[in-house]
Amino acid sequence: MTSNSENVDQDETMPLKVAVVIPTYNEAENLPVVVTELMGLGIEGLGFVIVDDGSPDGTGDIADSLAAEYEGVFDVIHRERKQGLGKSYVAGFARALELGAENIVQMDADLSHPPVEVPQMLALLEDADIVVGSRYAPGGAVDPNWSFLRRQISYWGGVGIRLVMGLKVRDATSGFKAFRRDALKKVGIDRLTLSGYGFQSEVTYRAQKAGLRIAEHPFTFLDRTAGKSKMTFGIAAEAIYRLILIRLGR
Repeated sequence: MTSNSENVDQDETMPLKVAVVIPTYNEAENLPVVVTELMGLGIEGLGFVIVDDGSPDGTGDIADSLAAEYEGVFDVIHRERKQGLGKSYVAGFARALELGAENIVQMDADLSHPPVEVPQMLALLEDADIVVGSRYAPGGAVDPNWSFLRRQISYWGGVGIRLVMGLKVRDATSGFKAFRRDALKKVGIDRLTLSGYGFQSEVTYRAQKAGLRIAEHPFTFLDRTAGKSKMTFGIAAEAIYRLILIRLGR
C-alpha cells in the first residue's frame, strides 16, 4: 500500500503488530538493503512507514517500488520539500498510529542502526514502554573506525545534553528506538517541536517527563556504508540551544 502525499486518507489495511518508521533523504542505495534485512528477520506482523523528505536522488521512487513488491503494509509518505528529520518522524509516527500499529520502531535508513537488533528491542517492550538502542549502555559501542576526536565529541556531547535535560538515559541522542503504541501517544507527538538533531533528545525528555518506563538495549553504531552524513557542528549547537529552551519551558 502506498500513500503519495503527506496528508492521506486512511486505507483499509491488515492489522500491524510492528511498524518500522524510516525517514529518508537521499538514501537510494541504503533503503532496499535495510528493508530486505528487516524482512528477513521473521518479525510477525511487520510493516513499514517510509517518509521521504523530497529526496532528489529517487529514494521516493525506490520506496514506491518496494511498496509494490511487499505483501503487507508498506506505506510511503512523499513530502514535496525537505522539512527535517523531526517533522518526518512525526508524520511517520502519526501514520503508524493511524494504521493501528501495536509497536513502533524508529530507525535510520543508512544501516547505522543494525536491523538484527530489532527483535531484541521488541522483546524488551514486554517490560518497558520505550526501548532505546544505546551506544553507551554497557555492551554498546561506536564504529571502531571512528577517530579519537569523533569519539570524544559524540560521548561528551551526549553527556552535556543529558545534564542540560536531566536525562537518565545514557544515549540521549539515539535515533534507534522502539515504542509501545500507548507510550508513543503519551509522549505526545503533536507537542514535539524540534526538527533536527535535537529531536531524539526531545522525545526522550518528554517520555521521561511522562513517567514512562525506558529500557536501554546496547548495540554497536556503525557508520553508513553509502551516501553522505547530514550532521554538522552547527546542527548540534542549535540543538543544544533549543533543548535548553525546552527544559526551561520556553
